[in-house]
Amino acid sequence: MVDYKYKIDITRAAGQIIKTLPPKQYRQVESTIFALRENPLPGDSKKLSGKTGFHSVDIGEHRIIYRFDSDKVCIAVIGNTNDDEVYKRFARRK
Repeated sequence: MVDYKYKIDITRAAGQIIKTLPPKQYRQVESTIFALRENPLPGDSKKLSGKTGFHSVDIGEHRIIYRFDSDKVCIAVIGNTNDDEVYKRFARRK
C-alpha cells in the first residue's frame, strides 16, 4: 500500500465538474489531482496573486485552483483554461 504525503479534499463544486468531464479530460484531471498528493507544487503551478495560499495548475483544457497545508491538498475549483469563468467561480465560492 502506498502512503501519500498529502490527502486530497475536493469541494462539492469541483467534484460536480469532474463528474461531467469526458473520459479523456477526466483522466487528465484525475491524474493531476493524484500527482498533487506527492508534490503540491509541480513546476507548472502558479501562485495566485491576491489569494493567500492558492495555486493553479493547467491540464490540457482545464485549470485546477487549489491550496495545501501540512497534510492536505484542497481542490477548490476546476474549470476551462480558455476563459476566466474558473476565476469568477473561485471568487464566488464559499
